[in-house]
Amino acid sequence: MPVKLQLALDLINLDDALRIAKKACDNIDFLEAGTPLIKSEGIRCVKALKELFPEKIIVADMKTMDTGYLEAEIAAKAGADIVSILGVAPDPTILGAMEAKEDYGIEVMADLIGVKNKLERARELEKIGVDYLIVHAGIDEQRTGKLPFQDLKEVSGEVSVKLAVAGGIRPEHISLLKDCRVDVVIVGGYITKSSDPREAAMQMKKALAELFD
Repeated sequence: MPVKLQLALDLINLDDALRIAKKACDNIDFLEAGTPLIKSEGIRCVKALKELFPEKIIVADMKTMDTGYLEAEIAAKAGADIVSILGVAPDPTILGAMEAKEDYGIEVMADLIGVKNKLERARELEKIGVDYLIVHAGIDEQRTGKLPFQDLKEVSGEVSVKLAVAGGIRPEHISLLKDCRVDVVIVGGYITKSSDPREAAMQMKKALAELFD
């Protein structure tokens, strides 16, 4: 299966997010309502993305830490296909999201951001049954120079669950994925901050195709 490209719309204005999504969508597989967008605009941003792009996989980056079932349910009812939950959340919270998966047919992404022993937690989350793990260097971590590729390499060799990677990724970084197993590459600022989001998305898709196809 080709590696999927996910666009993280980590903006605070829904109109801006939709404008960028419209320009980039031809080269995007998963459209993500980013956490800042959900906090600024509410769950309506998930509904708006699904209504405008019904053929795309819509990700609600809830980063849930508690009330796993309730937050996953809210996102599912708004049209999300995938809901994110924090890997550092207690197991009962993860299991709550998994119950919502069964009730609403969504998939669950567990984000390893902030997890100290990523490999150990990845194995635990795989046993719980999450659909995806995200190996993620957050925006604040990126400011210190951190990138996610070494962590991805370590985790990808030890679990079989589907893997996503996020954290300041640009086309020139794609070659760093050569020795990793990855299913979804998540890109935010390279596309959303570009003067030409369509071209930026195209460059990302081209880089992925050259390495993985």
